[in-house]
Amino acid sequence: MKNKLLHLLSIAGLLLVLVSCGDSNDNKENGDSTKTQDTSRATSTTKNMELKSVDVHTFAKAKEAVMTDLALDIKVDFDNKIIAGKAIITLDNKAKTDELYLDTKELGINKVTIGDDEKEAKFTLESTIEHLGNALVIDISPDTKKVTVYYQTNPQAEALQWLSPQQTAGKKHPFLFTQSQAILARSWVPCQDSPGIRFTYSAKITVPKGLMALMSAENPVEKNAEGVYNFKMPQPIPAYLLALSVGDLAFGKIGERTGVYAEPAMLDKCTYEFANMEKMLEAAEGIYGKYEWGRYDVIVLPPSFPFGGMENPRLTFATPTILAGDRSLTSLIAHELAHSWSGNLVTNKTWNDFWLNEGFTVFFERKIMEALRGESYAEMLAKLGLQDLQETVKELEKEDTKLKLALKGRNPDDGMNDIAYEKGYFFLRLIAETVGKEKFDEFLKNYFAQYKFQSMDTEGFLVHLKQALPEATKLNLDEWVYQPGLPANCPKVKATRFENIDKAYAAWEGGKNPAKLDTKEWSTHEWLHFLRKLPTKVELAKLKELDAAFKLTQSGNSEIAAEWLSRAVPSGYNEAYPALEKFLINVGRRKFLVPLYKSMITTEEGKALAKQIYAKARPNYHSVSYNTIDKLLK
Repeated sequence: MKNKLLHLLSIAGLLLVLVSCGDSNDNKENGDSTKTQDTSRATSTTKNMELKSVDVHTFAKAKEAVMTDLALDIKVDFDNKIIAGKAIITLDNKAKTDELYLDTKELGINKVTIGDDEKEAKFTLESTIEHLGNALVIDISPDTKKVTVYYQTNPQAEALQWLSPQQTAGKKHPFLFTQSQAILARSWVPCQDSPGIRFTYSAKITVPKGLMALMSAENPVEKNAEGVYNFKMPQPIPAYLLALSVGDLAFGKIGERTGVYAEPAMLDKCTYEFANMEKMLEAAEGIYGKYEWGRYDVIVLPPSFPFGGMENPRLTFATPTILAGDRSLTSLIAHELAHSWSGNLVTNKTWNDFWLNEGFTVFFERKIMEALRGESYAEMLAKLGLQDLQETVKELEKEDTKLKLALKGRNPDDGMNDIAYEKGYFFLRLIAETVGKEKFDEFLKNYFAQYKFQSMDTEGFLVHLKQALPEATKLNLDEWVYQPGLPANCPKVKATRFENIDKAYAAWEGGKNPAKLDTKEWSTHEWLHFLRKLPTKVELAKLKELDAAFKLTQSGNSEIAAEWLSRAVPSGYNEAYPALEKFLINVGRRKFLVPLYKSMITTEEGKALAKQIYAKARPNYHSVSYNTIDKLLK
């Protein structure tokens, strides 16, 4: 997920391994009979090894009984804001245990049965534990292979965002989307909600007639009259990649393997913006090997979606805030596409290892953008990323600036910040620059191929790295992974295109009329670099001067608007307050909300304004966003 947005060292004695819950049929949908052979060969190289990391964010006892397949049969009820039905779970009862542990959070469990004959089983919902929810403990027998849980969600389920027609682009139909990462899948599906546990899934979803359902699976391209949709995900995925969206949706084809879903009123704009998706996919395959998921499509959700994007397999969920009209923000699509390898194909085993998902993905994202737009473009992205990272290091507690985190007793969302994304990126960039970029690319290509459909922890990766690239051992690996802050040998970024921006800013500071600055060819990233040079509190006359020249308060580019508006309240720029309120009410992306509310609460006037706006805006936010803002404004 691109949401700017972790990790303890004890390598001695660790043996490398990966846990895979798939079977030999997982990859057949592309008609490539060699895939299953490749997967089994990769698995055979690691089957006698074991990753040592323990996932502290799940009740599952996967070494005893682990789910290998999920079959959903559920109905979406907009009137009552619930999902109800059954989840059929196929098990591998490895230890012949008499108890199965599942993760749930505020689910209503109506009945549990075991076996094909659905013999009713005893079950216990244990006490609620903060962040984790409730363990569902089911009595099974040593030969139990199937468990069926009849359940319904809570109207306030954290994964589910129920939107009224007025909160959509079309204004006629309601909308629903899920956000399962990090541990919210358990709030809409009883499951083993750990990134280290993978399973295949299928689903029958019943929705109101006139709406379309989509999942992180094989998807329809048009509505059906009955409102009943069937899905299949033949590759094993972790629970956080379970995804569902229901609304008035239409499909637009981009390429042979790519397309976009959106509300009909937005479809043309979306297909224009994402016109390069097929080229991105081809570029990605050229760098790190075959795309393993069949199709790569994107759905553009209503603006309350809390992230830039979510890498749900086959169907990236994306925010409309990347629709700039000039394709300038599509590096986010490159990021989510890159997750098809780093994260979806090889997954962090625990949320303490989140950097293995995101640092790798940022590295890959910038490789894709370099292939499409050139090195100077990718270096602008890296420079902005470094700026974000330096600010994050200043803001966080020292312990939270390590790559390998210790998140026991905490919400794993606490680790979803620029440490995982950008510190992880610069660590990998350092290795690449040390061993040689081509050699490191080959290393990553082999890494993804060897461990596909498996999970990895930090210690296992470091063992693998040292074995495959022994020259990397001369780097201070332990300091990067297990020590706080940013090491002194962080790679230097050569963002040459920003040199002209620095000169333009200096000229304006020196008294030059901003309207006479040559900004016609500036990209979004160049504008961001310029605006980030502004202090938090700017002389009011200077702000007005810039706004008069460039109409920044009215910018339709969300990145530029958010950066600009963050200076409005601290500087007392009242003219921008209506635009700020409109932005905060209509945009739910946490990346923008947090800095904007933070900038407002730096003054008493701003704090009062923040609370006033938040009272109107909060109903539009997903729980991922409002949980963060609630704490900020309490």
